[in-house]
Parts: sequence; C-alpha cells; structure tokens
Amino acid sequence: MEAALVIGYPVWSIASKWQQMKLQSLKFINSRGKKNVVGILPRCSARDTDERNSPNEKQLGFSDSLSISSTQQQQQQGSQGSGQVLSSVPTVSSGLVFYLGSENSWDFSEIGSPVVKRYLGDEEERWYMWYHGRSDENTDSIGLAISSNGIHWERGTEGVRSNADVGLVLSSSKDWWAFDTYGVRPCEVVMMSSAKIRANSSVYWLYYTGFSSEKIQSFDEEINSDMFQLGLEDGRVLGALPGLAMSQDGRHWARIEGDHHSGALFDVGSNDEWDSLFIASPQVVCHGPGDLRMYYHSLDKKNGHFAIGVARSRDGMKWVKLGKTLGGGSAGAFDERGVVNARVVRNQGDGSYLMVYEGLNSTGESSIGVAASVDGLKEWRRLQEVPILGKSDEGGWDSKGVGSPCLVEMDGDTKEWRLYYRGIGKDGITGIGLAVSEGGKVRDFKRWTGFQL
Repeated sequence: MEAALVIGYPVWSIASKWQQMKLQSLKFINSRGKKNVVGILPRCSARDTDERNSPNEKQLGFSDSLSISSTQQQQQQGSQGSGQVLSSVPTVSSGLVFYLGSENSWDFSEIGSPVVKRYLGDEEERWYMWYHGRSDENTDSIGLAISSNGIHWERGTEGVRSNADVGLVLSSSKDWWAFDTYGVRPCEVVMMSSAKIRANSSVYWLYYTGFSSEKIQSFDEEINSDMFQLGLEDGRVLGALPGLAMSQDGRHWARIEGDHHSGALFDVGSNDEWDSLFIASPQVVCHGPGDLRMYYHSLDKKNGHFAIGVARSRDGMKWVKLGKTLGGGSAGAFDERGVVNARVVRNQGDGSYLMVYEGLNSTGESSIGVAASVDGLKEWRRLQEVPILGKSDEGGWDSKGVGSPCLVEMDGDTKEWRLYYRGIGKDGITGIGLAVSEGGKVRDFKRWTGFQL
C-alpha cells in the first residue's frame, strides 16, 4: 500500500531586498512495501555558490530525474516570529564567530556541528548555518542562523514560527520506536528535486545523526565525548543512525522514513563488520548523475580506532555500503586514535576531492586534519602528518580541542578556503569558530582575526 506524506505551508510574501518566494506544498510518496523501485538518476550543478541559475528558476520540481544543486534557492530571512533574534558577534578570542545562546534560549548550554552554506546572487551573498544546540533540560536539537558575510550571525532564542524565521528547527522524535529520540545533529544540507517528491521547486534534504537512548558499549579508557560527538554518556556510546528530513524553506522539516524499522536510512553492520556499533555524522556529496556518496564514521572495535566509511546511492534514500575508506593514523600521530566527523568537498579547480576531518590522538584530544582523493571513493591519502588546525593556547576559547570541521571554498581574485569548526574551552564550554587558509592552500589555516581593509 502506498503512503503519502504531505507537508503544507501557507503562501507568504514579505518585502525584502532578498528575492521573494511563495511556498506551496511538498508531498513525499513513500514506496515502502514495493519490491521494485525505479532508480532516479541525479544531475549535479557544476557550481556550489552561484544562485543565478537556481533550481527554482529552472522549475525542476516536477522533473522525472533527481537533480542536485548547491545553488539551493533560499527563502528570505527575517527577524520576527521566534522570540528575540540575536546577533552572535564575537568580541574576544581569535576565531570565535558564534557563541552560546542567551540564558534560557534553546542553545545556551552547548552548540556545535556547523553546516555552513554560502549563496551568491547578482548583487549580494547570503549565508545559512545549521548547527546543533542544547539547553540544560533538553537533548540535542538543530537550529538555523543567518548571515550576510559568514562572520556576524543572527539567531533565534526559540523555535521558528514563520517561513523567514531563525532559531530551533528540528528536535528529537517523540515516537518511542524511532532512532532519534535522544537527540539530532546536522551533517549536510543539499537541494534536490525528485519524481518521488511533488513540489513546484527543489527542496532541502537534511542528512543528520539521530541518537537513541540505547547504550551499546562501555569504554575502558576515558574519552571526551565533546570532542567528536558520539553521544557518549558516562563512558558509554549511545546508539546512532543516519536520518533524512525534507523542507521547502530550510526551517520546517518533515522526517522521511528510511528502510530501517526505526526510520533510519540504514542499519549498523553485522557483528563482524567494522561499523557494527553505530553510524554517525552522515555527509552526502554528489559526484555525478546517479551517483551520491555518503561519508560517515563508526568505531572499529576490532582495532579500537574510529574510522570513516563510504556508502553509495542513486536516489539519496537507498544506500549501499562500500566499506571503510580512512582509518586511524600512525603511532604518536594527532589522529592515532581515529578519524571522525569527515566533511568532503570537490575542488573546483581540478575536480579532486578534499576531506577535512576530526582526528583523535591517544588521549582523546582532537584537532583537524586533511586528506585527498582523486575519485572520492578510494585511495584517500593524508596531505600531511600534522593537523591543519589544532587547539589554541591555554586560556583560549578553544584551548581544549577543535573538531566538526566544515569547509567552504570562496570565490574571488584571491582564492581562499574558510574552515568553520567547533571549539571546546575551559569547563567544556563550546563555540563555533572560523579559520582561513593561507594563500588558498588547504594545508595551513589561521584563525580569523578580522576583515583586512
């Protein structure tokens, strides 16, 4: 029997210097129960930041094929609807661009997992950042902040209410049987249109980690969970699986049930496989027509190292695992204990793939490394044996560790990479920072200290 999920949004129009849009309705046709599902081949945009040829303008919503575009037509941003909207402006500490929310806000206790997207129009640029946050009384939730330059961010203190709002956008599931009842963290946001989705334009696809209350393994040694976001609690790993949600405005999300009985996209491996404990931090990259890749991490209990695996899909919903693609570093290395929270981008220059990841040393301390691959599937090689960004000096806001990297390639006469990351300081206080590449090279990053005039 075929089920349909319909998400209806009111038509709206708000005056702004940014383009006005009207939301209609989004319908997802769930083909669960069908033995034969027609493959839907993706078509990918060649550019990640150019908004002038957006999917909405090309009316791709009813295409028979799946199309992906990082141009991602965005809804306009406003400052009303979700309580007070605040500007997260750093006043001290090198690199810090986003701090904890105000007291009693949904994200005043912890923040992290930045997923940053830059969109260019003919006359302006827009930045969106999805991130996870937590208050003392709640589990991890996902929020949205906006910016005009990627430095100064506007945020909301409560859940979003309008289609132009900022603030909390997705919380844990209330269904007892679901895989994400204990927290959710964003991993990637892409824009796609598909024959399975009935909408007048492309929609956002959010890939995220969902945590359950199931405690699956104890660790003999103490590991700082804040460093690599595994949901560790009292020395135990919480169950984690990959999830998918869809939205027409990047704010109001509908979960899309995967093949797993819990609603997750897929399950952990069997007992003798390297990813038998959990699946965390799923990030999706489009390689070409009918070829989506997902990078995720797990703990290889056989050797005790965290590792990154890859899965492949033709439609973004059904995935086939291809195995482990990058493991822990050599003895004494900054990533000896393993690699987690990978973020992969395609180099606009030569078409190769770059991976920034969080590396854990023998004591669990985290820093950020980089690897490269010609095809994005195999033969990933570390570009250097030292991190591209490590913790700051004692007393700094990120002096206890850095991780959860997100890499953004900038356009312009001077080629530049921006690296957004989660930092941890004294007493486990978290923030989101920014580092900039030196001379366009990905081997060395310096913390952002201000605009050069």
